[in-house]
Amino acid sequence: MTATTDRIVTLFSDDRYTHLIGLRLVATDPVTVGLEIGKDHLNFHGGTHGGALFSLADCAFSLAANAPGDPAVAVDTHLAFTAAVATGDRVTAVATEVARGRTMATYQVLLTRGDGRVCGLFTGTVYIIPAQS
Repeated sequence: MTATTDRIVTLFSDDRYTHLIGLRLVATDPVTVGLEIGKDHLNFHGGTHGGALFSLADCAFSLAANAPGDPAVAVDTHLAFTAAVATGDRVTAVATEVARGRTMATYQVLLTRGDGRVCGLFTGTVYIIPAQS
């Protein structure tokens, strides 16, 4: 394993919330996180809770942004839902770095159902915390 892979695995393992809601790390290059939608992920209408999908996308985003080693914290995020997600669907979130500078970086996370249909598009920007000298 590479140092980046090790870092991603460690960050994911240390995140208790991700395990609580059932997220799983699928791959590290690119960062891919999965979730099988169960009854605990449904809202009061019986549809998949937007918060569950946001958490999935946010997890992939944060792992990708922190993978290089410098601490990075979100300053802006957005999620557009593009298709319905139902109980039993397996949704994956794949994070891609769009731009990275010295103090800011932007990522795109594509949410896809098991049948290949895109069900969400997430974008996020992080502030990269400078190393203390």
